[in-house]
Amino acid sequence: MKLSDSIKPISYLKAHASEIIRDIVRNQKTLVVTHNGEAKVVVQDVKVYERQQETLAMLKILAQSSQSFRKGGFKPLRRAFENLHQRIQDYETL
Repeated sequence: MKLSDSIKPISYLKAHASEIIRDIVRNQKTLVVTHNGEAKVVVQDVKVYERQQETLAMLKILAQSSQSFRKGGFKPLRRAFENLHQRIQDYETL
């Protein structure tokens, strides 16, 4: 998708709202709307927006994990399973 094909003035949005919405949903496009020659808002299919939010959340988790790992914030797998096993045993004795 070329961004230049997806930039429209607000007057175009006002005059063709239904058509634009159908096209955005059908083709999962993103539209940049300008006002007084400046980009002001983005209109996009809600499914595209949700996927982007999920992607950003995953990237944030990966960045935090990487940062934690670099700071030594991890434990060997064997110890993790030992701790988990101990927690299960402690829970069962309650």
